[in-house]
Amino acid sequence: MKDKFLALLFYILPHHAISYLMYMLSRIRLRPVKNLIIRTYTRLHPVNMKEAVEEDMFAYESLNAFFTRALKPECRPFDEDKSHWISPVDGAVSQARKIKDGRIFQAKGHDYSLLELVGGDTDMAKTFANGSFATLYLSPRDYHRIHMPASGRLKHMQYIPGRLFSVATFVVNHIPRLFARNERVVCHFDTDQGPMAMILVGAINVSAMETVWHGPITSEAKRIKRFDYSDRNIELERGAEMGRFNLGSTVIVLATEAMQIADSIRTGAEVRLGQTLAIPADNTLSANERDSTTVH
Repeated sequence: MKDKFLALLFYILPHHAISYLMYMLSRIRLRPVKNLIIRTYTRLHPVNMKEAVEEDMFAYESLNAFFTRALKPECRPFDEDKSHWISPVDGAVSQARKIKDGRIFQAKGHDYSLLELVGGDTDMAKTFANGSFATLYLSPRDYHRIHMPASGRLKHMQYIPGRLFSVATFVVNHIPRLFARNERVVCHFDTDQGPMAMILVGAINVSAMETVWHGPITSEAKRIKRFDYSDRNIELERGAEMGRFNLGSTVIVLATEAMQIADSIRTGAEVRLGQTLAIPADNTLSANERDSTTVH
């Protein structure tokens, strides 16, 4: 009951005002102030700085720069089979399973419409109607750059305005249709294994989302905005950075029936950038193969 009560409080919180405050706070560069902010943050959310390219947390010019820090490449080995999709982030599996009857499972007692998630794009909803999804939650201590699960060509992107409910587990368990109600960015790619969608879901305190081809995507728009890239030849390699969260949130990956979610991607499991996320549906992946990786 306590978790449900706390989750329901998010209905009355001023999501965007709080997030704007965090946006400003995370960009303070005055050294004594930003160092205090970073020190306080790391005490609340311990971070393994040995994995960072810059190990000195106080060398970062702001909390946001610290939060979007780069990792040493050798810290995240990639699955060496190029036909396998890799996890685009560090985090935890919220849910991962088949899409059923155009509905995506959120948590016990809750699901939501695939069509609503992708902003009413009927063609896109039909593409993934018989496919699978993986919802990956990034906690405040996680690495917050987002990478490509597979090499792909960008077809289009949609910015969809919405609420900024927290995506913490206790909130996801109690707020219906949360991921289809929150602000989000839907990116549609063509890959060698078929269509792929990556959906960056905003949340309270997530001050901005951005992609490498567009830059920051703010929450100022009140309507869905569609960006067509079909004539721009934007191609990103497997494992390349495609975007980042300025503070944390959730990524949802959609695949068609040509791909299946790997057995290791199960609810509650921790995931790391580069590990196997999905495999071709006609392949059988043994435990030894699943654990096979190589440094990228």
